[in-house]
Amino acid sequence: MMQMKINNENYEVITSNDISNIEQAVDKSSLSMPLVAVYCGSRSGNSEIYEQAARELGRALAHNGLGLVYGGASIGLMGAVADEVIKGDAQAVGVIPTFMLKHEIAHQGLTRLHLTDTMHTRKTVMAEYADAFITLPGGLGTLEEIMEIATWRQLYQHEKPMIILNINGFYDRMLEHLKFTTEQGFMKQQDLERLVVCNTIGEAIELLQTIVTIDDEVDTKKMVGN
Repeated sequence: MMQMKINNENYEVITSNDISNIEQAVDKSSLSMPLVAVYCGSRSGNSEIYEQAARELGRALAHNGLGLVYGGASIGLMGAVADEVIKGDAQAVGVIPTFMLKHEIAHQGLTRLHLTDTMHTRKTVMAEYADAFITLPGGLGTLEEIMEIATWRQLYQHEKPMIILNINGFYDRMLEHLKFTTEQGFMKQQDLERLVVCNTIGEAIELLQTIVTIDDEVDTKKMVGN
């Protein structure tokens, strides 16, 4: 594995070559709780409501014995959710591509920080760690992440729950478009229904408590064409 130094500490860089043997690159055995992948913005948005929701989600995850796997940054909604998970004494794993270290400052308080060579490797590592996926408001990167994980689900590569936290009606228009996509015959109704929409953190946590006991593997081998 390649290595990279941050703050005088050496980190191994997980590369696309490691994806086909992801269980070795991702050691879940030392974790003491299920991890929820949270997709969200590296910005905070124009309304305080978004950061408040991110902090509330972080607190709720920790309070319910759930940890976090996310994009590793200390800024925006990403930083807010991680701060609260860590304050709540839950485990937080960050995954960040090396080229983004210039733009998104890596969080200093994480249980574990992984560096990757590409965005695709980052998403694969996050998916391997995650027992469920939650999407908070965010920009293009966040949309891309939830769409990719929904596509993997559609292609039978995982059975993990996918929750969209529709804070402040943020995802109303996207959900309307996906419904239209289904009506126009480009998406199955069952694939639309697998994206579970929650309007409050409480709803999402309640849902997670019933399902995160699933120990399901994402078939990462399919992702690299093996």
